[in-house]
Amino acid sequence: MSFDKDKVLQRCNSYGKNTLMETLEIQFTDAGEDFLTATMPVNPRVHQPMGLLHGGASVALAESVGSAASMMFVNGEKQEVRGIEISANHLRSKREGVVTATAKIIHKGASIHLWEIRIVDEQEKLVSLCKLTTMVLPRKKKHD
Repeated sequence: MSFDKDKVLQRCNSYGKNTLMETLEIQFTDAGEDFLTATMPVNPRVHQPMGLLHGGASVALAESVGSAASMMFVNGEKQEVRGIEISANHLRSKREGVVTATAKIIHKGASIHLWEIRIVDEQEKLVSLCKLTTMVLPRKKKHD
């Protein structure tokens, strides 16, 4: 099976309609066989009261990109992904501009995926370093 970057990005960006990802203006921008990248603007919508990027917004970005990355490795018709643990170290503050999160696979098991997500600013300076564990589950049939 060949990797189709454009198809992956289109699918990932379509997941975000009417969700927190749309509210935070998260856009998936790059993908490879073992990584996925997304951006998020830093503006008052994602600020904490001191006018800085809220750590929770960074975590939402990290979980969004890591969970979507896990979906690249599963059969979406038969399986789904759930984030089960996330940790974040916030290392640099940011008031405005754009942050970019890249999820890279650390462990790809049959039922557990472990991701490292690096969130950087426009100068590639590390803003937050996150680790996300996702669980692969059988997709449940939807009830009417």
